[in-house]
Amino acid sequence: MHLISPRIAMVGMALLALVLCAFQAFAGGGGEQVLAAASAAPQAASMTWKGWTAVGLIVMLLVLLASNRFPVDVLVIGTVALMVFLGLLAPKEALAGMSNEGMITVAVLYVVVCGLQETGAIEWLGTKLLGKPKGGILAKLRLLLPVSVMSGFMNNTPLVAMYIPMLSDWCRRHRISPSKMMLPLSYAAIMGGTLTLIGTSTNLVITGKWIDSGLVETHGRLHFFEIAMIGLPCLIFGTLYMLFIGTRILPERLPVLDADTDARSYTVEFEVEQGGPLAGKTIEQAGLRGLANLFLSEIEREGQLLPAVSPKEVLRGQDRLFFVGQLESIVDLQKIRGLCSVDNQSRKLGSPRPQRTLVEAVVSNTCPLLGRTVREGRFRNVYDAVVIAVARNGERVKGKIGDIELRVGDTLLLEAPMSFIEQHRNSRDFFLVSKVENARPLRHEKAGLALAIMLGMILIATLEPFGFKMLHAAVLAAGCMVVLRCCTASQARRAVDWQVATIIAASLALGKSLEVTGAAAAIGGSLVDLVGSHPWLVLLTVYLCTMLLTEVVTNNGAAVLMFSIAFEAAAKVGADFRPFAFAIMMAASASFSTPIGYQTNLMVMGPGGYRFGDYFRVGIPLNLSMWLITCLLIPFIWPLQATR
Repeated sequence: MHLISPRIAMVGMALLALVLCAFQAFAGGGGEQVLAAASAAPQAASMTWKGWTAVGLIVMLLVLLASNRFPVDVLVIGTVALMVFLGLLAPKEALAGMSNEGMITVAVLYVVVCGLQETGAIEWLGTKLLGKPKGGILAKLRLLLPVSVMSGFMNNTPLVAMYIPMLSDWCRRHRISPSKMMLPLSYAAIMGGTLTLIGTSTNLVITGKWIDSGLVETHGRLHFFEIAMIGLPCLIFGTLYMLFIGTRILPERLPVLDADTDARSYTVEFEVEQGGPLAGKTIEQAGLRGLANLFLSEIEREGQLLPAVSPKEVLRGQDRLFFVGQLESIVDLQKIRGLCSVDNQSRKLGSPRPQRTLVEAVVSNTCPLLGRTVREGRFRNVYDAVVIAVARNGERVKGKIGDIELRVGDTLLLEAPMSFIEQHRNSRDFFLVSKVENARPLRHEKAGLALAIMLGMILIATLEPFGFKMLHAAVLAAGCMVVLRCCTASQARRAVDWQVATIIAASLALGKSLEVTGAAAAIGGSLVDLVGSHPWLVLLTVYLCTMLLTEVVTNNGAAVLMFSIAFEAAAKVGADFRPFAFAIMMAASASFSTPIGYQTNLMVMGPGGYRFGDYFRVGIPLNLSMWLITCLLIPFIWPLQATR
């Protein structure tokens, strides 16, 4: 029941924000006031059956979304389809969101992030920035600041997805409870997204609506860093809140998914790349000390073994490092720049690196290489695969990989072409062949290039040379990622979250339904009737309604719905719409009180071991604080009164 009650409460508040405003316009004298404004805003004169039907369908959608029983994309698209069937929307209006500039920019940015991920650039940055802090406050600060800054320039969903496994391992190494770090990770990504117009999909969607509504000609363009004038003060406050208050409220819990359940112990051998980034560094500086579920057992240097390696030992090129650990840690180890397979065996494979993956194969009793070592059996030549590590009944397998004698039941971790699985799935040489998820070899040599492309995109979006806009910058960056082989075309295609893109496009259609049926004008007018004609009070109410809707609907859906309503409300009180647009961006992005309000909040729920009530305790004070900070600062940055 602790999950149901908070949802019911949030649904009630959200419905109050949307429905009562509409009802007020036609009950208790509100209708006459709206009708009186017909000369100034003809659409606000009355709301026909189409307007009431549109509001009713959206209310029904909110209730179904809050129940969390049905897929979001199915519900949103189904509602739009029903509106078309009932004649509330023309087919052209329903599909217009597919060509929205903000929606397209969101989709293209997934390709840019794909290039950063496939080259290991994001992971390298995150590892460098997290470091090895000595205190709790410093540990949280080294998490919050880098994530906030990176989130300002890339979509925060893949950023959080990349950080979760890395942060889980980091917490285990430093004996910090994940529940103290995972929610701050999500909040930092959310707050950092308010620094630029590309920081969140919400900002991009509102920018697209701004362009589609013709506001560029009348109100000017929204500039790349303009929102930072509000976002930066909110980020500073939010960071201080999480450092000194929020993390103290958070409980210490174990995650739902415990990565320590894998009992297999692999023996793996790597070589320090000659002239690589690890050569000349100590074991500790290279990040090879205190790894989660993995330890460096010994080093072979010029034919001599160095057991009980000191963390101060300086690595040299062509040093052979022997590790013992679990699969996930071995996979992470392989992604470290500067480590390569012994004798560069991987480079001798017939397929290029982007077309390879990691595979687990269990040796069968009919394998022709039984009783022979990996080297004697010429494993690479026979199977076109390189043995990365060996696991045997949970015991440590001593010696070099090439000198290990294969036995029945040995589990081999292989780097192999993607075709290996299909070729050997039914082979009698192996009992089982399975792909290791998220284990594609990274193109470390392209990491610097990927970072340069991202920086170039930011510069173009900021300086706007030759009239280039955010979409131009994103498309150019995505094209460079593919053409320069930071990621392949197939990887780029798979990287786009088409579900998110579809939901955004359908949400835009829902907002359009409020416009064309006159519901937005009526609800906007009723907001003014409820709070008076003072622009600041209207701004305060618009932010509150957007914030409540965001906690139970998708942030993009809430932003689109409130955009049309806020435009009508601002027009009625003679206010400039620009500050209202930024207020909606902030309110729709600053979602902290529920896991269903923002995708990153839901993503960290399992790894952090959170319950629904944890979000309420930590998030509600932060939500209210952001509301007050934003609405107090906006009048000093953008005048509310429209210039005539």
